Amino acid sequence: MLTLTYRFLLPGMWLAWMLYWWASSANVKHTVRREPLGSRLLHVIPLTIAALLLLPVPTPSTFMHQRLIPWAPWQFWLACMMTAAGLLFSVWARVHLGRNWSALVTIKEDHELITTGPYAMVRHPIYTGLLFAFIGCAFARADLRGLAGVAIAFAAIWRKLRFEERWMAERFGERYADYARRVPALVPFWR
Repeated sequence: MLTLTYRFLLPGMWLAWMLYWWASSANVKHTVRREPLGSRLLHVIPLTIAALLLLPVPTPSTFMHQRLIPWAPWQFWLACMMTAAGLLFSVWARVHLGRNWSALVTIKEDHELITTGPYAMVRHPIYTGLLFAFIGCAFARADLRGLAGVAIAFAAIWRKLRFEERWMAERFGERYADYARRVPALVPFWR
């Protein structure tokens, strides 16, 4: 039974998160400006590769499976708590963003600058939560493959974040510049 838990708990959390994300994507404002497909692929493809690296399935490369720390049950449970906390933080941000949300970098009709709730801690709390969840999954693996997955996810999210920041600065001008000076991009309380 415990082996099944180790194998399916983390993927089950991600599946529940994805189902929520999909179900909540219908009630959003009309899009007036959308990120071009080529740009979107520059972060979607690396994020997909990162997610695949973190899946609990073996690969032919023994090099990538070299453990960085010895395995212990507490490590798995701590990794599950980290992953759950990251996913829940991203859900809180998604709920707080309301109808302004989009999976793409977009500008919505009557787009609002949200600066309360999780957006008072970081400018991109969905990305913060996802990165923390990726780190949790990598900690469960504790191998080079997990480390590579987090590095790729971070690079993809950072690229998307920078693209989104440009659009927010264009849309909200000095209000966004002031917000960016007060609130860190990804890590709470880190300036």
